[in-house]
Amino acid sequence: MTTPSRAPNYPILPQFTERWSPRAFADKPVTEEQVLTVLEAARWAPSASNLQPWRFFYGVKGQPEFDTLLSLLIPFNEGWAKNAGALIFVTSVKTFDGERQNITNSFDAGSAFMSLSLQAHALGLVAHGMAGIEYDKAPIVLELPENLKVEAAVAIGYQGDVSTLADFLQPREAPSQRQALSDMAFKGKFTGDLKAPV
Repeated sequence: MTTPSRAPNYPILPQFTERWSPRAFADKPVTEEQVLTVLEAARWAPSASNLQPWRFFYGVKGQPEFDTLLSLLIPFNEGWAKNAGALIFVTSVKTFDGERQNITNSFDAGSAFMSLSLQAHALGLVAHGMAGIEYDKAPIVLELPENLKVEAAVAIGYQGDVSTLADFLQPREAPSQRQALSDMAFKGKFTGDLKAPV
């Protein structure tokens, strides 16, 4: 998998700049073992008090669970994610034992997503996280208990050709750059602004 150069300002492992989130997927199957491998990496992510407050729901293309998860995406995401080899929904546990609040549930679930994303990259796969979900519908269809929060969905598969995407998406199919570190890291106190990246 080749990507245009993304140059960090400090020496970091190449996995961080080589990983990105394509929308074009190749017509190549992903196995359940591959999906479980990326979820195994997520299982070992760090979490507050070792609570491991992530719960995953997955479907492999060609199986009914995939179609169910696909139906829970907004139409924009459904349009390209239908070509992925697998879909994963990431949820987090808001409370344990009915009362013990877990205030870092979303933070911890994000950590698990990054772990699965990097493992996917190591397997030669790509993982595209997305927030475009039918958040009202998903808990009902997935039969979630009230203390499970839907965080995001992830499309996983082999990177495909940009020509498979709708015309308006093709120019966006490239690794994105990042704001300068000085715009997001402050020594001691806030001295910047909160403009969205260009």
